[in-house]
Amino acid sequence: PAPPSTLSWRRVPSSTGPVPRSRHGHRAVAIRELVIIFGGGNEGIADELHVYNTATNQWFLPAVRGDIPPGCAAHGFVCDGTRILVFGGMVEYGRYSSDLYELQASRWLWKKIKPQPPSVGSPPCPRLGHSFSLYGNKCYLFGGLANESEDSNNNIPRYLNDFYELELQHGSGVVGWSIPMTKGNLPSPRESHTAIVYCRKDLGNPKMYIFGGMCGCRLNDLWELDIETMTWSRPETKGMVPLPRSLHTANVIGNKMYVFGGWVPQTVEDEISARDGEWKCTSSFSYLNLDTTEWIGLISDCQEDKKNLLPGPRAGHCAVAVGTRLYIWSGRDGYRKAWNNQVCCKDLWYLDTEKPPAPSQVQLIRATTNSFQVKWDEVPTVEGYLLQLNANSPAPTVTGGTVVPETALLSSQVNIFHTAGPQTSANVAELLDLDIRTVNPDASVSSTVSSTQTMVTQQAVKTESSSTNGAVVKDETSLTTFSSKSEVDETTFIMPSTKVSIGQTNNSTVHLSKTTPLRQMATVKTRERQWYDVGIFKSNSALVSQYYLLPEEKSSISNKVENADVPDYSLLKKQDLFPGTVYRFRVAAINGCGVGPFSKVSEFKTCIPGFPGAPSTVRITKSVDCIHLSWEPPVSPSGNILEYSAYLAIRTTQVHENPNQLVFMKIYCGLKTSCIVTAAQLSNAHVDYTSRPAIVFRISAKNERGYGPATQVRWLQGKNPAKL
Repeated sequence: PAPPSTLSWRRVPSSTGPVPRSRHGHRAVAIRELVIIFGGGNEGIADELHVYNTATNQWFLPAVRGDIPPGCAAHGFVCDGTRILVFGGMVEYGRYSSDLYELQASRWLWKKIKPQPPSVGSPPCPRLGHSFSLYGNKCYLFGGLANESEDSNNNIPRYLNDFYELELQHGSGVVGWSIPMTKGNLPSPRESHTAIVYCRKDLGNPKMYIFGGMCGCRLNDLWELDIETMTWSRPETKGMVPLPRSLHTANVIGNKMYVFGGWVPQTVEDEISARDGEWKCTSSFSYLNLDTTEWIGLISDCQEDKKNLLPGPRAGHCAVAVGTRLYIWSGRDGYRKAWNNQVCCKDLWYLDTEKPPAPSQVQLIRATTNSFQVKWDEVPTVEGYLLQLNANSPAPTVTGGTVVPETALLSSQVNIFHTAGPQTSANVAELLDLDIRTVNPDASVSSTVSSTQTMVTQQAVKTESSSTNGAVVKDETSLTTFSSKSEVDETTFIMPSTKVSIGQTNNSTVHLSKTTPLRQMATVKTRERQWYDVGIFKSNSALVSQYYLLPEEKSSISNKVENADVPDYSLLKKQDLFPGTVYRFRVAAINGCGVGPFSKVSEFKTCIPGFPGAPSTVRITKSVDCIHLSWEPPVSPSGNILEYSAYLAIRTTQVHENPNQLVFMKIYCGLKTSCIVTAAQLSNAHVDYTSRPAIVFRISAKNERGYGPATQVRWLQGKNPAKL
């Protein structure tokens, strides 16, 4: 992690959509890039469910239905796949709940659950401020605060340290509560503590850690529960233990538990006040290395922040991890002795805790004689992508045989694109892998596949035609080889001190924050290969027609800004792409911690003038005993189209040097822009599992010069691939 001096907190700019009112005592979970927030209080207890899309910076208020729970605060809130469980909490002042609700986020359907009581003992009593943690198919409930009085207006608090286990059913529903038999001393009673579960990779031994809380005074003790043996213990820690606190947050990212904010005792010259009434909100930030149990302080309680570059002091906020990024929203600020002056924070912050992972290999959407339209899979929570190409690659030797490499020369692609328009229920369902629609290769007009299966990752190859249907396709060029090893970036990373504008995509300039570490322009030579920057792009696609050349005598062109080298593309010459030339591509993601590792290398070839382009707008329609495959003619036919050929990837028992290579069978040849694929043909189809299970088709067009590159379509399959 970055040392305290270089922590790169970012305040999220104004979001679109129905932004929820500020609050405290709410809870949040993440489903992929969606942050789902429920409950909390501020001038009344909130009962709305709000969704924040971290990819688009949009808020969304889903239309929930079913057994909608009442508003609650300081409740338990966990996520298991796409279902969310809510337990307990305060439903009104002095009245607490022991109800359990389940939300199926894929349908925004609430359901009240009635778990079986324990075989021995009583079920959990109504409470607030408890911890509710998920591991495997079980939730673990610990502690909280109960009201001993039957009169909600006459609150008699009772701190709890009871421990329950809730077994879940697969997909939906629960089995019931149980009270595990534990060893060792239980943690002392408390509420407003945190609990996380961590499983060390090399040991596979899950453990739950409880930290802090409130029991008449604030606590900073750490407790460990070995979930396999159900043994409680107090682990010995190293480093500076955070101040006692309650209403803080704790989140696990990697092997670290990040603790932020909360109520802490007021300190006078580094000594904690003896009187419990002297306490305040804090913005201190630490993490516990869960492998070494060492505390590391990142932001101290007394650290000045005159430029407002850090989240302000708060308690009762929510924090959630999306990938390796930590988000913090709202919460309460102020001193307890000045209730009337307390306010709820309205700001949303995030912190990247480590560099982003390598993106997927660059894929080709469309190739022309002098350009490529390329894309790669999105990396969650990044600020941009650095795309590079290598123009010094010699063309591989042409090989014959009956095998067509799956990663052969590409020319067009169908994929799923999420627009940045207003969020709707359908948009959110898409992000949860439900009811996903397709777009055509031009990435402009949406088209629908009649089945719920979807066409994605469409690629293309140059193929040699065959005179009869059912013939196995021979690869004509074998131009593409995807490296199995990632290239190593040998450049250094530096910290510019000013905002820079570099690279463009779709006429939209990418502005990287002044605290984003950028590296010098890469001039890495790997195996005598020179890599050149295409640019830095905001989205995960790019139109590549040029790249930036570097002077031979310099490895970078820079503006000198306070000892920082900031790339300035305006000072570099551009080189156009050439027809019929092989180019190698790699891409790296960028976040607040810098540039991550590069992807594996992809290799494409620009088209040769005179040959037809690839067919476009491929559609698949499923019938009872067959599927209907249709397409549009190439955008650039370069003459008259004489015929089309369609191919299906089939299973084979042949042994090849590259097990990822596919064998294709011709299933159609003719002038029509559609064909029928029978159930008998599909029964012999190869199901590709390189990403999601899919059946692979290729379609190519022929003019007077011959066949052009083929469009490849991956038809996503469900649980029973290739069954109609």
